[in-house]
Amino acid sequence: MSTQHPHNLSQKGSAAALVHHLRAGHVYRREDLTRLSSAVDRDLGKLVATGRLNKLAQGLYHVPKASRFGPLPPDDAQVVQSFLRGDPDFLLFSPSAYNTVGLGTTQLYNRTLVYNRKRHGVFKLGKREFDFRVKPRFPRQLTPEFLFVDLLNNLDDLAEDRDSVLERARALWPTRVSPTLLQAVELYGNAATRKHIKVWVDELVPA
Repeated sequence: MSTQHPHNLSQKGSAAALVHHLRAGHVYRREDLTRLSSAVDRDLGKLVATGRLNKLAQGLYHVPKASRFGPLPPDDAQVVQSFLRGDPDFLLFSPSAYNTVGLGTTQLYNRTLVYNRKRHGVFKLGKREFDFRVKPRFPRQLTPEFLFVDLLNNLDDLAEDRDSVLERARALWPTRVSPTLLQAVELYGNAATRKHIKVWVDELVPA
C-alpha cells in the first residue's frame, strides 16, 4: 500500500491542477500562472523536470505540442508577444527577406529581427535568438517598399558588400520610385537613407 506523505500528495495535486489549465502549443509568463497555483515556482519546476513545460527564458514557459515528428517548437510570434508582456505591436522578420528586394543580396541569416517599442537587445528565448530593436515607426506587415528602405537603413549590418548593394539601389531607383516608396522613405528611412535617396531623386530632375 502506498504511504506517500500528505505534503507530497498536495504537491502532486497542485502541479496536476496547473497542467489542467495549460494548452499545448501556448507560451505563458510566470506572472500569468500565479493565480493558478499557491506554489507556482515549485509547480513550474516540477513540470519542467517532467517535460510538461519547456523553460524559454526567466519567467517564460512553453507547453510543447506533440506531432508525429516529435514536439513542435513554439511559434515565434507567440514567444515574442509573451516576452513583450502581451503587446502585439511588433514586426518580426528575418534579414533574409531583404533578398526579395532585387538588389542582388543572397545571404541567409539565422537571426530574427523584432522591431518594437519596448525592448532593445539580443535575447535568447528557448533555442532561438531574437534581435529586439526599438523603433518609432514600422509597418504591421512586411512590404516591398519597407524592405527596400530598411535594407538601406541596415547596409552596415549586411553580410554583403555595402557599396555594391548601394550602387545597385541607385541604378534601380528610377525603375522603383513610386508614391508608395517615397512615403516609406519618409516614414521609415534613417538619416543616411534619406540623404542617399534625396540625391537620387535630384538626379531624376531635368537640369
